Amino acid sequence: MTSPMLSSSIMILQAEGGQSPFGFFAMMIAMFAIFYFLLIRPQQKRAREHKEMVGGIAKNDTVVTAGGLIGKVVKVVDGSDEATIEIATGVKVKVLRATLQDVRSKRSPKPANDAPVKKTAKKK
Repeated sequence: MTSPMLSSSIMILQAEGGQSPFGFFAMMIAMFAIFYFLLIRPQQKRAREHKEMVGGIAKNDTVVTAGGLIGKVVKVVDGSDEATIEIATGVKVKVLRATLQDVRSKRSPKPANDAPVKKTAKKK
């Protein structure tokens, strides 16, 4: 059972016969905005981050390929879309940079203090 107020609202909407063109375009713009912020923009951000990651690989980085291979980068040629990784001792594979999915560890950083450690003399 519907209230009299609700039933009169329904009859008014049915009598109009449809929406105005402005309302339709406003809804289409709103739907596009929702799709842009929920789907398109995050995908563009992930693609940009992947491109930066692939562009920043260098020798001795540990990488994961899209096929699941984990290896160490042994050769990267600038301007080329290929890299050579070593997946086992003496086993080198050429892969496309675009198929690299993750960089697990960057090259080991240089120690902050590379001065030799002095041993203290023990007192007897």
